[in-house]
Amino acid sequence: MKPGLELPPLERLIALPDMIAYAGATWDWHRLHYDPSYLAPRGLDRPVVDGQVFGALLAEQVQDWIGTFGVLRSLTFRFKSLVYAGETVRCLGVVQAVDGRLVTIEHRVEAEGRVAVAPASSTVELR
Repeated sequence: MKPGLELPPLERLIALPDMIAYAGATWDWHRLHYDPSYLAPRGLDRPVVDGQVFGALLAEQVQDWIGTFGVLRSLTFRFKSLVYAGETVRCLGVVQAVDGRLVTIEHRVEAEGRVAVAPASSTVELR
């Protein structure tokens, strides 16, 4: 493993039923994520994807890639733009550094061609 190695991208269509299931699993029932009567006065025509979803997707991408050969030790990310129900997101990652058993990965999440999450990074400890 060396810097420059690209992780397999993870793509996911985030539909409203997915968002409702996620809200139920995390107990995050903010109306921003599902209620048209709350969204309209705020100039939003569709529910906004819960930000926690991106952490879950990035963790999934890393764990799918590293499998049993390592453990995700840290993950950080910042939002750049809102993502709405019905949009497809694409998680991208590139190995930036390898220091012994620690692998640092830079990530970004794109939604419909725009950057939704960046900067983002994770650290994996190899077994």
